[in-house]
Amino acid sequence: MQKHDMSKMGDSNSGNHDSMGMNMSGSDKDHDDVRAKELQIEQMRALQRQLDQAYQHEIAAQKKEDAQAHALMESDPRAHIAMMKMEQEHRQLALELPRLLLQHEAHVYQELQTAQTAAQTKMPETGKLMMEMVAMSRWSQIPLLVLGLWLIVSPFSLGYRSVPMIWSDVISGILVTVLAVIAFRTKLVWAAWATTFVGLWLAFAPVVFRTPDAAAYANDTLVGMLVVTFAVLIPMMMEMPGPEVPLGWSYNPSTWMQRAPILALALFSFFLARYMTAFQLGHITSAWDPVFGDGTVLVLGSDLSKSFPISDAGLGAFTYLVELLSGFMGDPRRWRTMPWMVALFGFMVIPLGVVSVVLIMLQPIIIGEWCTVCLLSALFMLVMIALSLDEVIAMLQFLVQTHRAGKSVWRAFWLGGDALGDNLTPQRPQTDHPSQMFWGVTVPWNLLVTATLGVWLMIAPDVYKTQGLAADSDHILGALVVTVAIVAFAEVTRAARFINITLALAIIVLPWVFSGATLASGINNLIIGLLIIALSISPGRIKNTYGGWNALIV
Repeated sequence: MQKHDMSKMGDSNSGNHDSMGMNMSGSDKDHDDVRAKELQIEQMRALQRQLDQAYQHEIAAQKKEDAQAHALMESDPRAHIAMMKMEQEHRQLALELPRLLLQHEAHVYQELQTAQTAAQTKMPETGKLMMEMVAMSRWSQIPLLVLGLWLIVSPFSLGYRSVPMIWSDVISGILVTVLAVIAFRTKLVWAAWATTFVGLWLAFAPVVFRTPDAAAYANDTLVGMLVVTFAVLIPMMMEMPGPEVPLGWSYNPSTWMQRAPILALALFSFFLARYMTAFQLGHITSAWDPVFGDGTVLVLGSDLSKSFPISDAGLGAFTYLVELLSGFMGDPRRWRTMPWMVALFGFMVIPLGVVSVVLIMLQPIIIGEWCTVCLLSALFMLVMIALSLDEVIAMLQFLVQTHRAGKSVWRAFWLGGDALGDNLTPQRPQTDHPSQMFWGVTVPWNLLVTATLGVWLMIAPDVYKTQGLAADSDHILGALVVTVAIVAFAEVTRAARFINITLALAIIVLPWVFSGATLASGINNLIIGLLIIALSISPGRIKNTYGGWNALIV
């Protein structure tokens, strides 16, 4: 195997920016060597399978030739000896070729391990490399400087009426300007992160201060997004070297194609929440609801919404905005290069999403009204949860593998790391087909029907005139059945469908325990419960592999 000139790499480290360029160049060469060895091993293993098939054919052919040789033993001894000699040569060749191929594969595997070690030695930790890129992106401080100056003058240019908002924008503008100058002159990474937090505050401040000015809300939202984008998002979009697919997986859950539907749903959800926030802050006088008439107005103006210290729709809009921004952060290998970001993204989408979905679906119980925009937001959030789970599982598996390898999990969580081993699992080819956006999610007919039954259960009290606790239980259990069924669309959480069996038992029993049920509603619940139990048994088709997680997909 060709030796790499480590002295040249050492000389390159004497420079500041040049060291990184040379390091990346050398690392790219090392990773090319690693990939070449991996491909060579894959080819040899494919050849091994072909040889095994040929060996089985040889065994079958030898059985026929043995019968012919036995027949020639008496009639033609010379022909018998010639045939036996030829059979021995074939058998020797059939046994020798796989052994030689295995020896060569072991040699190549040793070279692969050597190449991986060299690549990991030359390549700094991914987290440190990203920090260097943030520090080196001096050009991004120029638009930040302009945004900071605009924040200082915008309250007076746009006629803010809220004194706290005026002070918030002026102080934020000064901070962004000063931090941009510091980052430009010193290349200190903490300045970029401090600027990021200022940008997040800008997006949240109009909700905290309940600004009466629509222009102030729009200004701070847009400027806050731009501040975060130029501070960290653009510098951290650089592609890192190393394997893209997690060990044992058949696809990469962090590609831009995989993130595209999540980002689109987060953007749509932000727009919906932003619309509802505008009504709660008084920027618009009414909220349109195409299905439930004044339902949206009644929900947004309810005592429950007013009990929050800030606009609950505004809090949702801020959450969706953070999900959108965090979805853009990192390269297609972020399941191992930025585990902390995947964890944050997963926390914003999964547990907070489940809570918000359940709260929205409980509106007819708590408030007594439905809200079309709220229900759309809940549906988008549920789909986002199903699409996000695979990347979170890949990140957790990487941290577990890091722990088993005796490395610091804490360090890997914040700074990332390289894949621990070679992934020889057959992988799905990367394409530009839209179906790639939904790898890791399948919609079995039984789970789709289960979700439909959950929706029917939620509206059944209005159909059968159910009242009291019986009606409330149908609303709650129906919402939970829908939530569990859609979460189980994700192949990594397909086993979650068994939760619906427990919910189905409650659906069957509770109408006969709680007051307010009718005979028709009780029979309806019995039929729905039995159907959900039957539909929750089969897992449906699983198209991908997930390493050690496969054992949990039942």
